[in-house]
Amino acid sequence: METNDKKPNRLSREKSPYLLQHAFNPVDWYPWGDEAFQKAEKEHKPIFLSIGYSTCHWCHVMEHESFESDAIAGLMNNYFVCIKVDREERPDVDKVYMSAVQAMTGSGGWPLSVFLTQDLKPFYGGTYFPPRDAHGRPGFPTVLGRIHEVWETEHEKIVESGDRLISLLQQERAVSDEHAAVDEALLNKTYHQLAAQYDPKYGGFGSGPKFPRPAVLNFLFRYYWRSKDEEALTMALVTLQAMARGGMNDQVGGGFHRYSVDGQWRVPHFEKMLYDQAQLIHAYLDAFQITHDEAFARVARETLGYVLREMTGREGGFYSAEDADSPDPQNPAHSSEGAFYLWTKKEIENALPAGHAKVFCHHFGVDEFGNALSDPQQEFRGKNILFAPFTVAQTANFFSIDESAVQKMLEEGKRILFDIRSQRPRPQRDDKIITAWNGLMISACARASRILNEESFVKAARDAAEFAAHTLYDPQTKTLRRRYRDGEAKFEAQLDDFAFLIQGLIDLYEATFEIKWLTLALELHGVQISLFWDSSSGGFFDFSGKDKSVLLRTKEAYDGAEPSGNSVAVLNGMRLSQVTGDGLLKKYTEAAMRFFAGTLQQSPHAMPQMMSAAIFFLATPRQIVISGPADSPRTAEFATEAARHFLPNAVVLCADGAEGQKFLGEFLPAVASMTPKNGLVSAYVCENYTCELPATDVDQLSLLLNKE
Repeated sequence: METNDKKPNRLSREKSPYLLQHAFNPVDWYPWGDEAFQKAEKEHKPIFLSIGYSTCHWCHVMEHESFESDAIAGLMNNYFVCIKVDREERPDVDKVYMSAVQAMTGSGGWPLSVFLTQDLKPFYGGTYFPPRDAHGRPGFPTVLGRIHEVWETEHEKIVESGDRLISLLQQERAVSDEHAAVDEALLNKTYHQLAAQYDPKYGGFGSGPKFPRPAVLNFLFRYYWRSKDEEALTMALVTLQAMARGGMNDQVGGGFHRYSVDGQWRVPHFEKMLYDQAQLIHAYLDAFQITHDEAFARVARETLGYVLREMTGREGGFYSAEDADSPDPQNPAHSSEGAFYLWTKKEIENALPAGHAKVFCHHFGVDEFGNALSDPQQEFRGKNILFAPFTVAQTANFFSIDESAVQKMLEEGKRILFDIRSQRPRPQRDDKIITAWNGLMISACARASRILNEESFVKAARDAAEFAAHTLYDPQTKTLRRRYRDGEAKFEAQLDDFAFLIQGLIDLYEATFEIKWLTLALELHGVQISLFWDSSSGGFFDFSGKDKSVLLRTKEAYDGAEPSGNSVAVLNGMRLSQVTGDGLLKKYTEAAMRFFAGTLQQSPHAMPQMMSAAIFFLATPRQIVISGPADSPRTAEFATEAARHFLPNAVVLCADGAEGQKFLGEFLPAVASMTPKNGLVSAYVCENYTCELPATDVDQLSLLLNKE
C-alpha cells in the first residue's frame, strides 16, 4: 500500500515492524505508555487496545478493512484513545488482556481488540471485528458506537465491570497444592492423557487444525526413555514423520510453517516462526539420537539451513518470523497467503525435464487442478502445496526406477524450484530479535553442532550468544532486554527471555566447553531468581512487576506453541544444580514443581515440558566429564560420541586442565582431580558423582553410556 501521501502517526517513531505497519493509518495510534494513559484521563475517554504481531494474517485483514478506513478511524479517534501493542515485544500486556477476553468470551486470538477504562481495566473485548454488520454479527463501527454510548450513559456500570473482571482474574491464578505429588503415577497420567488425543492415522494430536506443540514430543521421548513404552516412541516418531512429509514442512526451502489447517498436515498456515524452527530442530535431533535414522537428521539440517540462510542477522541474532502473505508472482500488487510457496503443475513441468517432472509431481502430490483439498475458502484453487504422500521407495517402485535415482531427481528438482522461487517477491520478514526465541535457537544450533558434527551450527550459536551477551545484557546493572531492532535494545526481559537464554547458554557450553557460557548462565539464573521468584508461594512470575501499568503478575501454566517460562526454568535449575552440586538451586526447582503440582494433577497434559523436567528430577543424575583440552580434536570426538546417545538425565562437562576445570572444581571437588589417563584424553561417566573407570577411546565411552 502506498503511504507516502499519508500523514504518519506516533507509531512511526517505534521500532516494531508490527507497529510500523500501522504508522500511516488515519487512526491516531499511541504506543503503550504514559502519554496515552494521560490523554485518556484528561479527555475522559475509554481506551481501545489492539494487540497483534507482524505476521498475523487477520491482523492484516482488520488493518486493511478498518484501520485504513477514514470513516472508521474517525469514530476511533473521536470516541477513544487508541493504543497499538506488539504482543511479541510486550507479552506481559498481552497475557493480561488475553486472559480478560477469554474470560469474557470463552475464546481468544489475534488481533486482540479490548476496550479499557482509564485505569486500564478491561470491560469489553473480542478478536477480529469485520467492517460491516453481517450474519447477525456486529461490524466494528457498530461496536465502536455502542461502546461509546454505554460509556456515556452507564459509565459507573462499566467501571464496576472492569473492577470485577480484574478481581476474578486475580482469584483464578494458580495456587500450590502441598499434598499433590510429582511422581511416577503423574508421569503415567500425563502419557495416557496425551495418548487419548493421538491420531494414529495421520499422527499428531486431535483432528485438526494441527499444531506442532514440540513440548509434547519432548515429553514422549523422555517418557519412552524412562518407561521403555514403545507406543510413546511411535506416537512421537510418526508425528515427526508426518510433519516432515506434509505441506507444513517447506519441501523446497526447509523450515516449518506455523500449523496445518487440516488434520493431514497437508495445508499449512504459511507463516514461519523462529520459535517453531528451534523447538522442532530439537525434536528431530532427539528422534535421530534415539533411532539413528538419517531421515530425522536431514530434516534438522534442512530446517537449520533455512534459519541460517533467511533468519540470521548480520549482528548475529536470529530474526523473529516470516509472514504467511506475499505478493502474487503474476500480480505483485495483490498479496495472498502462501503465494511464495505455491506451484501450478505447468510451472513445474516447464522447469524440470519431462521425465523428472513426472517423478517429482507424483512424489509431491502435484495435480493439474491443485491439491489443496482441505481449502474451504478455495484460496489455492489450481495451485499445489508440495507434500510427500509417498516415500522415495514407493515412488521408485511406481516408476520402476532405482531409489537412488529417484532421490537424485527429487533433490535436483527442489534445487531448480528453489532458484525459481528465489526470484519471486518474498514474504515480509519480521527482523526484530527476541531474546527468548534467540535462546531457543542458540540451544538448537548448539545441540545440532555436536549431534550432527557440523561446525557452522556452533558458529551460529556462538555468534548469537555473543550478540546477546554484549547487546541485550548489561552485566553492570544485571539488566537483560527483550527486544533488539535497528540499533535499539528495549523492554525489560521477562521470565521466558531469561529461561530460554539460560537453556541456550548451557547447551552452548556443552557444545564448546567454553566456560564463559556456563558462568553467564549461572549469573543470569541468579538474576532470574531475584526478579521473578515468588518467595511466598513458589514458582516464577512471568514478569517482574516493576511496570505498574500491567495489572496482574501471572504464572503461565501451559506449555503451548512455546514452553512456559516456569517449565524451562525448572529444568535449567536442575541441570545447573548437577553442574555445580548447589543444593539451593535444586530447592528452588522443587518448590516450583510443588507450586504447579495441583495443576499437574488435574491436567498434566497442559504442561508436558514441566513433566519432562519431572523426568529429569526423578531420574538418577548422570555426569559425563571429558578430561582433556577444550579445543582438542580428541576431546571433540568424545563429546560427539556422547551426543550420539539420547541421555536426558545427563550433563556433559570438560575438565580442561585450565580455567574451566578450575571453575568447576570450586563446586565439584571430584572434577578438580580428574586428569587424562596416561596422558590420553579420557571420559568419566558418573552417577550421583560416583564415577566409572575412565574411558580412553570412544568405543569404551559408548559402552559406558549404553549401560542401564
